[in-house]
Amino acid sequence: MQIVKRLDSTPKIILFILAIIILVIIIAGVIGIIYMNNYKNPWDKKLTEAGITEKTSQAGEVKFNYAEGPDNGPPLLLLHAQLLDWYTYSEALPELSKKFHVFAVDYPGHGKTVVPDNYPMTANQIGSDLATFIDTVIQEPAYVTGNSSGGLLTAWLAANEPELVKAIVLEDPPLFSAEYPAIKQTIAYKSFTTSYNAIQNGYNNDFLMYWLNGSKTFFKNNVGPFAEPLIEFAVNTYRKANPGDPVEIVYLPPVVRELIRGLNYYDPLFGNAFYKGTWNEGFDHSEALAKIKCPALLLQANYTITAEGILDGAMTQGQAERAASLIPDGEFQRVDSSHVINLEHPDQFAAIIEDFFLGE
Repeated sequence: MQIVKRLDSTPKIILFILAIIILVIIIAGVIGIIYMNNYKNPWDKKLTEAGITEKTSQAGEVKFNYAEGPDNGPPLLLLHAQLLDWYTYSEALPELSKKFHVFAVDYPGHGKTVVPDNYPMTANQIGSDLATFIDTVIQEPAYVTGNSSGGLLTAWLAANEPELVKAIVLEDPPLFSAEYPAIKQTIAYKSFTTSYNAIQNGYNNDFLMYWLNGSKTFFKNNVGPFAEPLIEFAVNTYRKANPGDPVEIVYLPPVVRELIRGLNYYDPLFGNAFYKGTWNEGFDHSEALAKIKCPALLLQANYTITAEGILDGAMTQGQAERAASLIPDGEFQRVDSSHVINLEHPDQFAAIIEDFFLGE
C-alpha cells in the first residue's frame, strides 16, 4: 500500500517541477523581452559625449548617412566592411575623434544611405560618389581607412582621386581574392550567393529575415545550437517595439550583433554584384594599387584555408604580400585579429590609425 502511494505521488512531483521550470522560463522570457525592448547601447552615450552625431547629406545623387565628430584635427573618412554600417566603428570613434575630424559613412548598399533606383553597384560608381562626398561634405583632402569592401573602395579613391586623399590604411581588404575566378574559392562567396538567391527568389524587402532563415549553420557555429529561431524571435520583437530603429540584440557576440544591425539595412544588390563579377568592372586591383602615390598601410588579419581549399579570410599571405609590393609608398602589417579589426580590437585599431596618419 505504501509503495502504491509513492508511485501515485511521483507524477505530481514531476509535474510540479515542470511547472516551476516553465514558470521560470516564462518570467525570464518576459524580463528578457522588456529589457531588450528598452535596451540602449552604452556606446550611444559615449558617442554623444564625444560630440559624434549621425547626419545625412546629399552628395550628387546619393543621400549619404554618416556619423561626424567635432573638428579636432584633419578629416578622417572611415568605410566599414560589407554587410555592416558605420556603427561598427562606434568603439573606436571616441578615441579617434580626439585628434581627427571623423566621418564614418554608410556607403551605398548599406545603412541608411539612400541611392536612386537602378543604382549601379560597382566600385567605379560608389567610389565616384564617395569622392563627391569628400568634395562637397568634407570639403578638403582626407585621410581614409576602409575595412574589407570598404578597403577596396579606399584603394579606389587613392588610385582615382589622388587630390582628395592624403594617406590611406587598408584594413584587411579582399585584394585579388574578390576578383574572378579567385572569388569562387572564398568563404565570402557563400554570402554573395545568398544575395544572388534573394534577388532571384524574392525576399520581400527584408534581407535580414531572409538571411536568418538560411543561416542555421552560421548561428550554430558562432552563437550556439538552436540560436536561429531565438534570434528571429528577438528581431521581430525588437522591431515591433522600436520601429525604424537599428536592430540591437544585446546578448549576441559583438561581431554577430553588428552583423544583425547591418543586415537590417543591407541591399543584396551589393552582394549580388560580387557574385556576378560586375562590382569590379573597370576596377583592376593590381592596376589600382600601382597607381596609389600617397602613403599607404596594408593591414592583414588572420585567415585560414579549409580542407576544401576555401579561403576563410580576406587574403592569403601571397595575396597580401603581392598587394603590398605593388603600392609604391606602401607599408605592410600583420594583426592578430579576425577580419573586422576595428570591432574586435578598437583600441589597437585607433592606435594604428593615429600612428600611421599622425606619426604618433
